Amino acid sequence: MKLTLERRLAPSKAASSTGMIVAIVLAFCMGGVVFLFAGADPFDAYAVMAQGAFGSLYNLSEVVVKAIPLMLCGLAVAIPSRILIWNIGAEGQLVLGGIGSAGIALFVSSHLPGLFVLPLMLGAGFLAGGLWALLAGLLRARLEVNEILTSLMLNYVAIFWLEHLYFGPWRDPMGMGFPGTAMFPEAAALPRLPGTRIHLGILLAVIAAAGLCLALRGTRWGYEVRVIGENPKAARYAGMDVARHILWAMFLSGGLAGMAGMAEAAGIHYRLQQGLAVGHGYTGIIVAWLARLHPAGVVIVALFIGSLLVGGDQLQTVMKLPSAVGLVLEGTLLFFVLGSDFFARYRISWRRER
Repeated sequence: MKLTLERRLAPSKAASSTGMIVAIVLAFCMGGVVFLFAGADPFDAYAVMAQGAFGSLYNLSEVVVKAIPLMLCGLAVAIPSRILIWNIGAEGQLVLGGIGSAGIALFVSSHLPGLFVLPLMLGAGFLAGGLWALLAGLLRARLEVNEILTSLMLNYVAIFWLEHLYFGPWRDPMGMGFPGTAMFPEAAALPRLPGTRIHLGILLAVIAAAGLCLALRGTRWGYEVRVIGENPKAARYAGMDVARHILWAMFLSGGLAGMAGMAEAAGIHYRLQQGLAVGHGYTGIIVAWLARLHPAGVVIVALFIGSLLVGGDQLQTVMKLPSAVGLVLEGTLLFFVLGSDFFARYRISWRRER
């Protein structure tokens, strides 16, 4: 008998669904092993995490706050990935979105009617993030430069630029030496749900996800994106402009990440300061792939990851364990989900040797 792998004609939906459930169970089992090595009872630790994420209305609201940038960054990663373009630069695009929106809040808002400030900040954040991503997209579409490397390196450029601004020319002269810009005016602050830190960014993220769902299923653009993702050579043979789709996908991707930066700056910090670039763009990669690049799935997975992060913070407070346990669960979950995708595409069988 010989063990063989056979590629399925089409991915098995049953194997995919079952694999997702198994992946979640295995990830939590692996997390339990981590707790045991840390000297903690896994059941107690998970109970503390659940209490920290869902034990009160405030805790639940913090899960949503954590999930907002993850939703937008997850969408930013998912869209170009559907045409086999890997945007690893959502972190830098988020930063550029924060810079663009902060520029409007700090230097333009005083000359505008209050009603126009937030829409202009949103547009500036989207444009700044989109153009930043378009740099990598142009290099990929026109010169065949690997977008993984260029988008990743642009992250560091964006973060250094951010630090230069709030340490230097945009530093608040009344800030008593602390790095950071001046506080945004009231008209430049995203409204919050009373009693929580949940801001209008949640509505932007949900609308973006719903719009992308409709566009991918009901428009010519969505049809061509699906075709290019399945077979770029066939798409070119059919006359589809793959290079143009790469440019638009990267611009849209960067714009969504830029919206996340705008939402964080105008909804949480109310200024540019340390804490804007904390890894949401990188976590968005995990969110997108756990959601299997589906916009609606990104919203659900982002809330799940947000609960792990908030629960991890509670774990650190109550049991004195590292909050990074939440990150360990993220990584193991992604590992097992990718493994389940393998079994959805391939069938293992035994064959008799002749």
